[in-house]
Amino acid sequence: MMVNATPILNASGITMEFRGFVAVNNVNLSIREGTIHALIGPNGAGKTTVFNMLTKFLTPTRGSIEFRGRDITGLKPAEVARLGLVRSFQISAVFPHLTVLDNVRIALQRPAGLSTQFWRSSNVLSRLDEQAIELIEAVNLAAYTHLPAVELPYGRKRALEIATTLALDPAMLLLDEPMAGMGHEDIGRISDLIRRISKGRTILMVEHNLHVVSDLCDRVTVLARGEILADGSYDVVSADPRVREAYMGTEHD
Repeated sequence: MMVNATPILNASGITMEFRGFVAVNNVNLSIREGTIHALIGPNGAGKTTVFNMLTKFLTPTRGSIEFRGRDITGLKPAEVARLGLVRSFQISAVFPHLTVLDNVRIALQRPAGLSTQFWRSSNVLSRLDEQAIELIEAVNLAAYTHLPAVELPYGRKRALEIATTLALDPAMLLLDEPMAGMGHEDIGRISDLIRRISKGRTILMVEHNLHVVSDLCDRVTVLARGEILADGSYDVVSADPRVREAYMGTEHD
């Protein structure tokens, strides 16, 4: 993989306190453009809090966040999404009784300038069909195009959620535990999907499945007790005795 050495996202000294409890302490995180970067750690390590700060659901108590050289520390989630930093599932609440095609077409309305025009005729909205079908095919859901979302198997539903997120054409995509609750077959399918959609994008993912992390990710940051314990390639961090003690144990062969 050709990787741009330029960071697309920089977090400097981000700290999050909740009524005196320090959930995340002085975290520095640099995500290189064009990479798949994993954020891992044991339960309670602060991964979700970091994710929420990066996507602006939380404002850091201290520290700063830059995206493409712009300070986004004080921005709102919708504002950073418009800049190209999108968290999977934050804008992709699947409508269970609409078809796969309708779900993706609705997600495409915002970038097409139709987001507040729900009364527009189906003929007007059908101009989005070609792009919607391309997205559906990209996530291997072509066979389910006209099926209501509620009838999709779990793994396919997650693929639909990713498709609706991709409708914003993000430069950087943040995936929060994309393999959660999946069986082996679905994990393989979503791993392949993430690898495909990473072309031309940057991905940061929180993931507990270490086999997925070792297979997919260019770089890994390990959190423990709200602080960075290690950072580097999977081989480097997995060999760190502190990481093994804090997180990996015997989970990885």
